[in-house]
Parts: sequence; structure tokens; C-alpha cells
Amino acid sequence: MRGMTRFTGWPEQAFDVLLQLDGDPSVAQRQKCRRDRERLVRQPMAALLNDVADADPRYDDFSVWGYGTMVWWWQHQGAVVRIGGKLELGLRFDLDGLDVSGGWANGAQDKYRAAVAQESTGRELDAILKALQGNGCELSGDVMKRNPRGYPADHPRSELLRYRSFSVTQPLGCDDWLHTPEAVDRVLASFAELRPLTSWLLEHAPG
Repeated sequence: MRGMTRFTGWPEQAFDVLLQLDGDPSVAQRQKCRRDRERLVRQPMAALLNDVADADPRYDDFSVWGYGTMVWWWQHQGAVVRIGGKLELGLRFDLDGLDVSGGWANGAQDKYRAAVAQESTGRELDAILKALQGNGCELSGDVMKRNPRGYPADHPRSELLRYRSFSVTQPLGCDDWLHTPEAVDRVLASFAELRPLTSWLLEHAPG
């Protein structure tokens, strides 16, 4: 998705629109806000990702979500950058500010588990995730209750083996830079911080 450029920041009025959509707004209220939401919330996200892609062509395959039937989609402006296989980098803008995430879903689970179980590659992933969590990132995902078949219950990386999918999210906050072009640099820096994780997944569980 290309064509819109020059991100100048989300205007203050973007939060006013999202406040009008907070709670459980009716369909009529959503439609009343639709034009302002498109102009003040969604279009800036598209502009930001165009500038991110101009800065680094690795991020030029992206989509900015539209309007779903569920209220959640109106309250949170999402976007994804596809970087290969089943891997995506995500962005979400809402009343809490901007989040950036790196995720893996529906990928090659057998390959992933084999790499986690193997000593060198498994320890590498564990270290990457611990470093990200130490820098304020949050790890979440679809986790099995028990280890997958064929792996002992006392495996040193049992927690990682149980993931069917996972995502690492970095909350960037809601500071004044959101209203300026500096947000582009913040997103690029977050993508770079997630690169050890996405590189590991592309190599060992591309899907």
C-alpha cells in the first residue's frame, strides 16, 4: 500500500475522535465519526508507514486496517508490515498511544519447536526474548497447557515449546512526539530492536 506520504504526526484532535468512540458507541455514532476518524486517525497511520517504507524498503509491504463491524476496530487503528513467511510487524494507535509488535502466527510449528529444543538455537531465542522483555516489551501468545508430544515435561525451555504463536509488543506511549514526524524514527528504532527476534524466526520457523 503506497501513495500517501509525509507524516506530520497524529493531531491532537485524533484523541478527541477516539474519545467519542470509547465505551460502546452505537452504529449511528460510529458513522457520525467516520469521516473525522479517517482523516485524523487512519490516514496518518498510512502516511507514517509510507515514510517508514521510504526509509527502509524492507517495510514496503504493509496494510492499514479499515473499519470492521466490531467496535474494537473503530477504537484501535491497526496496521501490519509483512516481512516474510508468517511474520508480521504490527502497529496499533489508540487512546493509550502507539504500540509496535513483532509476531508469529500459524507458522511452521514443528520447525519452531525443533529449533527451541536444540541447545544453541533455543538458548539464542531465550536470550533474545529476555533482552526484549528487559527493555519493556511484553510477550503474549497462544500457549498450550502441556508440552507438545515428544518433548519432556522438564525441558529447560518448556515455556517456549508450548507456544503455538506469540507476539512481542513494545508500548511506545503517548508523548508529544506522537504529534510530530519523530514518530517515524521511533517506529524504525522499534522495528530494529525487534530484528533479532524476527531474523531468528525467519531462519528457523519461516512458515
